[in-house]
Amino acid sequence: MSSKVSRRQFLSYTLMGVGGFMVSATLMPMVRFAVDPVLQPKGEGEFIPTPQQADKLTETPVRVDFTIKDRKDAWYKSDVSNTAWVYKEGDTIIALSPVCKHLGCTVNWEGNEDHKNEFFCPCHNGRYEKNGKNIPGTPPLGPLDEFMVEVVDGYVHLGKTVPNTLV
Repeated sequence: MSSKVSRRQFLSYTLMGVGGFMVSATLMPMVRFAVDPVLQPKGEGEFIPTPQQADKLTETPVRVDFTIKDRKDAWYKSDVSNTAWVYKEGDTIIALSPVCKHLGCTVNWEGNEDHKNEFFCPCHNGRYEKNGKNIPGTPPLGPLDEFMVEVVDGYVHLGKTVPNTLV
């Protein structure tokens, strides 16, 4: 027993097939866009090694340059250079971000003779205490951010920045 497909049924099946393909081709990028971030591995908790030995730190902040390897920005991978001001307060290692909270310039430790024992931003004379607290009456609107710190095999490893907990 053979059942013949009429012209009308053939056109209906063909149009439904082509229409279904077009709808799926349109929806697939949207579904991928919505689901892809959930499937990505989380970068939280990653610490970047630095060349700074923990036992050589003192109470005077030192500039520590480090590189984040293979940072991915969309499809572009690159190495990103970063900096932190690192010092010891008792047995605790403190690492502060050098990015000024006023306009994002880079702060320096003891910028000149007028700014002993404080961080100084040369862009608009922003000043911070050693713990990163902004000095009232100067342009910065908040304290310097902190890096999360971990010591591995005697070397300082820095994590993500967090709001300053020292002030």
